[in-house]
Order: sequence, then structure tokens, then C-alpha cells
Amino acid sequence: MYPEHTPHARYETTVDVHRPTPIAPVVTAPTPLVPVQPGAVPNVASVVLPDGRVVTGYAINPVQPEPMAAKPAVSPAAVNVALGGVGFLAVCGGLLLLTTFIAALTALVTQLITLAAVIFGGWVAVQIFSAGGHRGATTVNIRKAVIKRNRFYG
Repeated sequence: MYPEHTPHARYETTVDVHRPTPIAPVVTAPTPLVPVQPGAVPNVASVVLPDGRVVTGYAINPVQPEPMAAKPAVSPAAVNVALGGVGFLAVCGGLLLLTTFIAALTALVTQLITLAAVIFGGWVAVQIFSAGGHRGATTVNIRKAVIKRNRFYG
């Protein structure tokens, strides 16, 4: 039951012993003591210690703890888990809205680029096919180019 004693090397040290000096209590007018008989004689209990000594004394009633308050209907851990779930759902909803916003912004930019391409292509087509000086046909002059001895003769 008890561990075996293992001897250790002793170290010599200086020990200062302090002895407390008792303080005399302040004497005031003594209050009269009225002896009161107990309602019942308490039981005397004897306990035998493991080393063989016998301790005898009055049995002391254990202190009764105060009654605990009624438990709440829901445990605090369950409340924390529920609040964590609500927070997670709020974050997921926010992320869903963020991705939806990014997708809508991407679609808007794509439509604006397509609109710009259509408008620019229409402007180019109008410039080419407009009646700027020639009516009805486009005239292209093609000449034969001659290159001799790395020189261009047009």
C-alpha cells in the first residue's frame, strides 16, 4: 500500500528556526457564559489508523452541500454547437451571394464586350460600304511590282 523507502544522500544545510511569540489577547469586559445542555449526547467514535494508533473523538456530521440550482433545459454545449451552426450557415449564405455576384459581374462584362464588338463591327461595315465618293462599287488599283537586285520598282 505504501511505497518502499529509498534512502537518499543527505545534504547538510543550515536551518534557521523561527519560534512565533504569542500575542496576548486584548482583554475586554467578559461576556457572561451561559451553559447550555446539548439536546442529545453525541456519539463517540474510535478509528484505528494504519500504523496501529487509535484516535477517539466525537463523530462530526458531514456538511450537507446546498441544493444545486435546477439544470437548464438545454446544456450550454448544445447552445454553443447550435450557435456555431448558425454562424456557419450565415458564412455559407454570404459566400453563395458573393459567388453569385461574381458570376453576374462576369456575365455583365462579357455582354459589354460583345456589345462593343458588335457596335465596332457595324461601324467598320458602314465605313466600308458607305457611298463616300464612289456609287455602287469599290475600285481597287492593282499594279505589278518589280524587284531587281534587292530594289523595289513600283
